[in-house]
Amino acid sequence: MLYPLFFLAPWIIGVIAFSIYPVFSSFYLSLTNFSLFGEPDFIGPINYIRLMSDPRFLKACRVTTTYVFLGVPLQLAFALLLAMMLNRGIPGLKYFRAIYYLPALLGGSVAIGILWRQVFGMEGLLNSILAIIGFPESITGISWVTNPKYSNYTLIILRVWQFGSPMLIFLAGLKQIPAELYESASIDGAGKIRQFISITLPMLSPIILFNLIMQTISAFQAFTPAYIMSGYGNLGGALDSMLFYTLYLYIMGFTHFRMGMASAMAWVLLVTIGVLIFLIFKISKSVVFYNEE
Repeated sequence: MLYPLFFLAPWIIGVIAFSIYPVFSSFYLSLTNFSLFGEPDFIGPINYIRLMSDPRFLKACRVTTTYVFLGVPLQLAFALLLAMMLNRGIPGLKYFRAIYYLPALLGGSVAIGILWRQVFGMEGLLNSILAIIGFPESITGISWVTNPKYSNYTLIILRVWQFGSPMLIFLAGLKQIPAELYESASIDGAGKIRQFISITLPMLSPIILFNLIMQTISAFQAFTPAYIMSGYGNLGGALDSMLFYTLYLYIMGFTHFRMGMASAMAWVLLVTIGVLIFLIFKISKSVVFYNEE
């Protein structure tokens, strides 16, 4: 009886020390006034109340909500489109898979954040292309990154560009759909669009659900693109247009040294993601099709 526990001890100790204890410690700190340099002063739910009246917190919620609810659906739609194109069978398919997956590996890095800032800058690649096409200077003479009207959308485009991981999962799912279903539908006179709606989407619905959940969680936790592209001296960008939730959490904890407030923000984010994922699962019961059904 003791032998299994002996071999499991390193894992158990690691989970307790690096997962369970930090979670409970964070919840306790969220109920305190803690500045990293002194003893935590217990104040109850005051931090949560203060958050609700903090205009920057509310702005961060709006920016992050826009990023998640626009970026994730567009990313999944683009990933599914490319997966269907690759599933048709083209020479050198494995090389295309590797090339298309590359953005998923690099998209969250500091280097790509800097590159994206240059591409969408006033003298960046995007404005150069628009100028060649013939767009007026009123469009080509702006910085898409620093303009508060468009800056968050550049981050959304970066999110869509990181389509590699869900694309490969979609591609694996498409390979599992029996070809006989498409052949029967074609004989019955169903066109490509009808086949996509009646066969592809229902058969892929479990994979769509999986990708939706994973990418939603990932989007809520996005940090590096906003941190790099908003500029080190002006975190959040012009008018806080790039103030992601995680970025404001970082500012609250490691710039203002209000670790109690930062812990409260972390718990609000945890509960928000948990509730959203719960709702997705509830809705999925009526729209997700499983083979055994």
